[in-house]
Amino acid sequence: MNPKRRLLTLSPLLALLPTLAPAATLPNVLPLWPEGVPAATRADAPATRGDVGAERLDANGAIANVSVPTLTVVLPAVDRPNGTAIVLCPGGGYRYLSWQREGLQYAAWLSTLGITTFILKSRLQEWGHPAPLQDVLRAIRLVRSRAAQFGVDPQRIGVMGSSAGGHLAASASTLFDHADGRTGAALDSVSARPDFAVLVYPVITMTDPAAHPGSRRALLGAEPGLALLAQMSLEQQVSAATPPTLLLHTQGDKTVPVQNSLLYFDALTRAGVPAELYVFEQGGHGIGMRDGLGTASAWPRRAEDWLRQRGWLNSSAAR
Repeated sequence: MNPKRRLLTLSPLLALLPTLAPAATLPNVLPLWPEGVPAATRADAPATRGDVGAERLDANGAIANVSVPTLTVVLPAVDRPNGTAIVLCPGGGYRYLSWQREGLQYAAWLSTLGITTFILKSRLQEWGHPAPLQDVLRAIRLVRSRAAQFGVDPQRIGVMGSSAGGHLAASASTLFDHADGRTGAALDSVSARPDFAVLVYPVITMTDPAAHPGSRRALLGAEPGLALLAQMSLEQQVSAATPPTLLLHTQGDKTVPVQNSLLYFDALTRAGVPAELYVFEQGGHGIGMRDGLGTASAWPRRAEDWLRQRGWLNSSAAR
């Protein structure tokens, strides 16, 4: 992250959230670990030394130095929500979270589709693995355990993520029952398997030549062992239990090569998991929802088509 970026408080960006329904009584920000954030960190992570520093939000809408994970709830902007929920994981190389571009902006779009969105503010490089995995699985468990309160169907909870957030969403899709994602809390008994996944220019592999070195170092440290590299190279963790997945990438992505999505799609196909892949010619990495990138700018429409075709945009009663 550029240290010269001007720091802001969270309130200006939270004000950009769609207006909550008048009858809503839920707070729009929920603590992920009200009983206390798990202390487990990577051996060489700064959090082990107690010097994480204060959480920061810069002028470009990126959050860094997360020590208190949360879920920001964005309710559907339509009169009749469809009962589908998405836990949304912003990207940022496990160094920061692209909160405005890949969090709030995506959530505003998803709200127009009738989806209840939970934007995940997860721990990052200051903690390292397994903290982000614990956070995303806790988020799914929390939403599923309180589905009635949130007005969602416990069997219609998906994950979506971009870049390193795509890696985190894919981690939930493949490692949902892994011991590293449990903390001994009562909620560990609730299923953390997402019902579907949408991965936008995702980091997938931790092995060269297609790995994103910055995400690998931030998550796993400078010298991760071969076993950990294999565990977090998610194309190696796909099974028949991995949920249906949509992948979107650009051929021109020089930061996270398109091979990441190709590797994951191939693994999904071999495992018999329903999957769809769009590779667009134009656009580099981190395109968000920008116009002017040819057919790549239409990826939200392709995602909407896929969600609709699989029934996630129908009301729960219609499925």
